[in-house]
Amino acid sequence: MSEVFAIPPLGENVESGDLVKVLVNPGDAVSAGQPLLEIETGKATVEVPAPRAGRIGRLLVSPGTKVTVGQPVFEWAGEGGDAVQSPVVPTEPREAPSRAEGVAETTFPLPALGENVERGTIVKLLAEAGAEVREGQPLLEIETGKATVEVPSPRAGRIAEWLVRAGETVVVGGAVLRWATGDGAPTVRPAPSAAPPPAPAPPARAAVAAPEPAVEPPPAAARAGVPVPAAPSVRRFAREIGVDISAVKGSGAGGRITIEDVKRHARQINTGRAVRTHCALEAEPLPDFTRWGPVERESMSTIRTITAEHLSRAWATIPHVTQHDKADITELEALRKRFAPRAEAAGGRLTLTAILLKIVAAALKVHPKFNASVDMPGRAIIYKKYVHIGVAVDTPRGLLVPVVRDVDRKNIIQISIELTSLAQRAREGKLSPDELQGGTFTVTNLGAIGGSFFTPIINAPEVAILGVGRSAMENVWSGPESVCRPRMMLPLSLSYDHRLIDGADGARFMRWIVEAIEEPMLISLEG
Repeated sequence: MSEVFAIPPLGENVESGDLVKVLVNPGDAVSAGQPLLEIETGKATVEVPAPRAGRIGRLLVSPGTKVTVGQPVFEWAGEGGDAVQSPVVPTEPREAPSRAEGVAETTFPLPALGENVERGTIVKLLAEAGAEVREGQPLLEIETGKATVEVPSPRAGRIAEWLVRAGETVVVGGAVLRWATGDGAPTVRPAPSAAPPPAPAPPARAAVAAPEPAVEPPPAAARAGVPVPAAPSVRRFAREIGVDISAVKGSGAGGRITIEDVKRHARQINTGRAVRTHCALEAEPLPDFTRWGPVERESMSTIRTITAEHLSRAWATIPHVTQHDKADITELEALRKRFAPRAEAAGGRLTLTAILLKIVAAALKVHPKFNASVDMPGRAIIYKKYVHIGVAVDTPRGLLVPVVRDVDRKNIIQISIELTSLAQRAREGKLSPDELQGGTFTVTNLGAIGGSFFTPIINAPEVAILGVGRSAMENVWSGPESVCRPRMMLPLSLSYDHRLIDGADGARFMRWIVEAIEEPMLISLEG
């Protein structure tokens, strides 16, 4: 009798995984329960045991490829050890017969809940396992984010088992319960490690022509059985971040793959995915510019490449809104000049940026949404209980954003000293990687160069950035007498993530900043 070994169920809602290792070789005799494969499911690495004793025949997959539940991975060998040509086990969903005579089991998938609604949270189960239900009877309540809806039964029958619980989030099309039909005997689910029953063997020609499941073809080295040249630590890192290491081009000796090669490959994939998500088009190829005159081609520096990739992803994945306002800094500028010598004596420079960092830190305490991050895959908002503010610095090597930590716990002179040191070391290329990470908000000041309003791009995973333009004297109607007076006005531009921050939130945050600049006492009162 010919048969194949197919991937058994790997866990609830797990439909596929990465084949990490094949623990047996063709011709090996195995016992029931012996581990055959290691599969990475995204949550854990699991060993898949043999459902019975036998001898391994031909392998149908290679390590490093993605496999799905129900996909054949090797053939069982015949009595003499020769591989048996066998048909592919079909992977289409079908009713799984129960061990009870006359009882079959099917699942009920969550139906469409509305336009653009892909998932919902279960509020309540309206029927118990074992209950008889009629067609159209409400089965569960689902909260979709817009409303709570009742999901009716598509038919009459008996509920064998609920596959979900109240409080869980389910996607449209995901199974929520199992039906019991027939004589009403209790259904018995197949054991997770049991292989699907073999299909009847068709004629030889049909077996050869039977289509196998669509699997992305591995590189030539993998198809030939040649192991990918990479250290175990590099392979583990690739698995952890979801990269198929067989698709990575190695830069080491003899094509050996390093961790940096894996990171570069992941960045290329993510950048391309972000751009396609945003505009559904690849960048058009450039024309031959030499047709119109001489050109000079220069390779991007590492900093410029990283900046381009990071900002492309941020612009493509974050819905930006930019809000503009002006602040009267006439009095603040007078105070800055007055106390600048004190900061210089301590080793810092009392710049407008240093003062703004303290004001922004106070604003983030009052408006915590701006000191957060959005976790879309997890459908969550992460509020940070610390205030680390990045400051964009223009350097000969490109844009760098060193981070001033715990700004809310430091006075302005301490901030000015640290900011002076960070900016100097950024221009000298002496910053450590840790000094460029962990920011919760960013300030970018172009006032020393010029310009007024602009639209800064959010430094993901932050949700907002404050742009500062060049201050200028303007005639402003102010005071109780409404007198036109010359005032030093500072242009401000606030970009924020509209997935989390609404326009009213942005306006309130910006006005708090402006009022704190014009009346610094507000920092002590509310910040």
